[in-house]
Amino acid sequence: MHPTLFEIPIRVFGRNIGVHSYGFFIAVGFVLGVYLAMREARKTGEDPEKILDVSFWLLVAGLVGSRVVFIVVNWRDYLRDPLGLLRLWEGGLVWYGAFLGALLAAWLYVRRHRLRFLRIADILIPSVPLGHAFGRLGCFSAGCCWGRECAADFALAVRFEHPDTLAPHHVPLHPVQLYEALGETAIFFALILVRSKKRFDGQVVLMYMTLYPIIRSVVEAFRGDKARGFLVEGVLSTSQFISMLVFVAALAAQVVITRRRVRSS
Repeated sequence: MHPTLFEIPIRVFGRNIGVHSYGFFIAVGFVLGVYLAMREARKTGEDPEKILDVSFWLLVAGLVGSRVVFIVVNWRDYLRDPLGLLRLWEGGLVWYGAFLGALLAAWLYVRRHRLRFLRIADILIPSVPLGHAFGRLGCFSAGCCWGRECAADFALAVRFEHPDTLAPHHVPLHPVQLYEALGETAIFFALILVRSKKRFDGQVVLMYMTLYPIIRSVVEAFRGDKARGFLVEGVLSTSQFISMLVFVAALAAQVVITRRRVRSS
């Protein structure tokens, strides 16, 4: 686990410029996700350039939303260390904040360009868990979002030893970042399958909103970092609570849509 992939020999504030693993993996996931979405757009008769445009705004809005939510949850820490607001390579991004920010940006873009929101969303959404999987690899490299301590002889236990890692050093931990990366990859393939057989626009998005909360809630049970925030300390994290709401909303929407389709058939 190396928080910094390599350094560029250009001195800024007395240090070489570092290319951080966290940002690198996010960039790889974003580029690959955009490529796959543009390819799907061509297959379905949508404009790939529109997908490229909206993807840029999704990235910006997602980063802003994820950072804002993290700051709100951990505002006391940033009162003590205001410069920490700028250190994105140390983590500090909340996924649900990113999702909500990106969702709002997508809705505004689609409305402005008079596109069909749910159709565009179905094109884009499989790229989300794929990009998220790469992001979790970045988390693993940086040591953020680390797992709970586990038995030293546990087969999957990892120890973070790099001096710049954010996780506790030399302690056997659950590799929750890799757990989630694996879960996100499974969701990606599930969404690709659903999209190939979908019966209505929005079905792929609703499937994501059903599957991701399950993966996230399970993974949260193995996390050991406290920065993500809790509604009930040690019992119910903020992300688990949001996952419950998203899951219920997705199921309710699917029930309503199914009933309407039955009535109209």
